Amino acid sequence: MKPKTIFSIIIPCKTKKDLCPELLPAIKDQSYKNLEVIIATDKQAGKNPAQKRNWASKKSKGEYLAFIDSDAYPDQNWLKNSLKLLTAPHLAAVCGPNLTPPNDNTGQQVSGYVWSTFIGAGGAGVYRNKEKKQRFVKDFPSSNLIVKKKDFNKIKGFNTHFWPGEDTKLCHDLVFTLKKKNLYHPSIKVFHHRRPIFIPHLKQISRFGYHRGLFTKILPKTSRLPGYVAPALFLPWLILTFLFLPPIFYLTVNTYFLVTAITTISLIFKSNNPITGILFFVTIPLTHLVYGFFFLKGFFSRTPQSP
Repeated sequence: MKPKTIFSIIIPCKTKKDLCPELLPAIKDQSYKNLEVIIATDKQAGKNPAQKRNWASKKSKGEYLAFIDSDAYPDQNWLKNSLKLLTAPHLAAVCGPNLTPPNDNTGQQVSGYVWSTFIGAGGAGVYRNKEKKQRFVKDFPSSNLIVKKKDFNKIKGFNTHFWPGEDTKLCHDLVFTLKKKNLYHPSIKVFHHRRPIFIPHLKQISRFGYHRGLFTKILPKTSRLPGYVAPALFLPWLILTFLFLPPIFYLTVNTYFLVTAITTISLIFKSNNPITGILFFVTIPLTHLVYGFFFLKGFFSRTPQSP
């Protein structure tokens, strides 16, 4: 008798050609072997990533749904380490860091440093993109998220009205509707190729900022947090102080660039690459300005109606 499938690995993508070359070999190399792989393409399930994940989930046979992006690949013990934790009845999901692959180019590495430093991404961003101590989390991206299928079905999966941000809504429902917990653990790690600076990185930041601004209105328990809101206030603060309080403006700007410079110097020593540091120094303020603008745009946008 064939054993019951434990993990269903679900990968949304435009076409199978878009899978990063390391992904399928890394899945094949998993230390835990009781798994299936479901690739959901535009042709099969539509362009919306939430639709693709829901479509694949309905086809899945596994007890646990392991979501990963097409431009990422898992650590060898990704599933093995997850299984040790998922047996706990109070958990709905487990997740872990999205690390920058060592073979990413300089532009991608800079983007990775932005995502994994406090000045670049705030407290939540750091543990999402860097190995930190375990903790319970109320929100986590679906690029590295493993959910119990029974709990996924109870909340009817991903809400297709939200993208990006469908994972924020899913995690919110797991925690506040089901009253269960999501556990972040540093051993559940994947390697996630970054969008290179400048344009691809900033486009991704704009989408992230827009969805976070939108969810600040509709999901305040997980999105109305200082780490998400503060960067959005940076832009209007600069404009107001420049117009009405020039001394405060110059103090703000000088302090901001001093902190950025200190982080940059530390990064140069860590990477042993001055070019990386210079690009990082330029990318940080651009990231904050783009995030802030689109956060405010999302906040003042019309709220989509849930199905």
